[in-house]
Amino acid sequence: MLTKDLLRVSRAGGGFHPQFVDADRRELAARVLGVFQGHVDHTQAELDDALQSLEREADDFKLVRGFAKLLDREARFEVRAPVDPHRAREAAFAASEAVGVVTAEDRERALERAAGRFDADTDAEAVADSLYADLEDRQVLAAVDPRWDPDELVAQYNLSLGQTALFDATEVRVRSSDPKALVSAVKRLRLMYEVRKTDAGREVVVTGPDALFRATRRYGTRFARLLRTVAKADDWRLEATVDDRGTERTMTLTDADVSVPGVEPVTDVSYDSGVEAEFATRFESLDLDWDLVREPEPLEAGASVAIPDFAFDYRHADFRVFFEIMGFWTPEYVEKKLAQLDAIDDVELLVAVDEDLGAGEAIKARDHRAIPYSGTVRVKDVRDALRRYEDELVAESAAALPDELVPDADVVTIESLAAEYGVSQSAVEDKAFPEHERVGRTLVRPAVLGELAGRIEVGMDLDEAETALDEYGIDDASAALSALGYRVAWEGLSGGTVRERDE
Repeated sequence: MLTKDLLRVSRAGGGFHPQFVDADRRELAARVLGVFQGHVDHTQAELDDALQSLEREADDFKLVRGFAKLLDREARFEVRAPVDPHRAREAAFAASEAVGVVTAEDRERALERAAGRFDADTDAEAVADSLYADLEDRQVLAAVDPRWDPDELVAQYNLSLGQTALFDATEVRVRSSDPKALVSAVKRLRLMYEVRKTDAGREVVVTGPDALFRATRRYGTRFARLLRTVAKADDWRLEATVDDRGTERTMTLTDADVSVPGVEPVTDVSYDSGVEAEFATRFESLDLDWDLVREPEPLEAGASVAIPDFAFDYRHADFRVFFEIMGFWTPEYVEKKLAQLDAIDDVELLVAVDEDLGAGEAIKARDHRAIPYSGTVRVKDVRDALRRYEDELVAESAAALPDELVPDADVVTIESLAAEYGVSQSAVEDKAFPEHERVGRTLVRPAVLGELAGRIEVGMDLDEAETALDEYGIDDASAALSALGYRVAWEGLSGGTVRERDE
């Protein structure tokens, strides 16, 4: 599928007509393919510049972007840098603070100082080249392995354009020479259907799990996926009622318009509203112990099914919490949604409900957890609701572990130990470690601390002490030095020096 901004459609005669392309666009498809293949080992910025040049030459920039959108999913970009960019920035910023960068000469001194934090082969230029190598436009096109030749790319474009045109469909009517495959796909996508007799033959009329298409376009993406099955038949005709920005239009597609090039497409995640998209972006940025799943499996809700907006999967146990964002204003919608919630049993369900609906108490009465919101769903409120489950799950996993843990390694972090046992870090934090001492978030055998005590001494430069700690896999220098009875004395811009803790 394409993104909606790349939809090319005509509304001539009051209809809704996707602008499909034919074999005369094969040359343009080949040129876009050539741009990608010719920019392997080049940066994303260089690739984008070449594509923009092609857009200016072509008579339809949206078509160029459509071809490029499909090929971009076949491309693999990677960060290429002499030094890990995150580590390079960390070292450079620390060195800049110590040097006090004002002039170009100061910058060079800072980069040289930062380079000293790495191996002998790393110089200031390598640090400079690495600082922002992970930015999107500086990543390098490592490989592109398109699944299509130019003719197949044209066919895939037409299929993707037809799918995108169905995003805003409210009803789809199909006649197909392979009705069995059609109905099977409809059931797999959890869409409602009926079979009608027409003068032209039997017609499958497809809707979604409810009839509220004036309120939600969630099922348009499912109609789009259905098109792929429809288009595999030898003979078919599809009519769709499309909500075109409030105007109802009819779109007709046939086997002459769309074919399937024989490979599974890669689809983008789409969202029904800005509220959902914003919530998903902010939640995933937190890196919690919960994985966000978009449109999980349908839930039985009496005679119909309900498809929650999201689910949260706990990473350290087989446990799922469903999440619905309830934000429509019509009384009919509220009543229908409450009836669905009333029929959902045996699952954990959180419901974010717009405060203006006044339905929070009714949701709680149905034994589901209501999270009120206004405008946007507060991630903190959802996080707090999940923490109740998480506390129970952590307690269960902690109870399943022995009271004392004895890792094999001399030095091991709490994070890696939790991963080894397949539990959260919280589940192991309160355990006893009889053969290790806890140094910050790291467990260290006393023998290792004894060896370090013999290597680190008062007056040593902090960089030298950190090098010694790194050899043992200890990256929390402050905690380790404190465990050894030392502290760091900062002496202006010249760096840190190891001192007795009580000095």
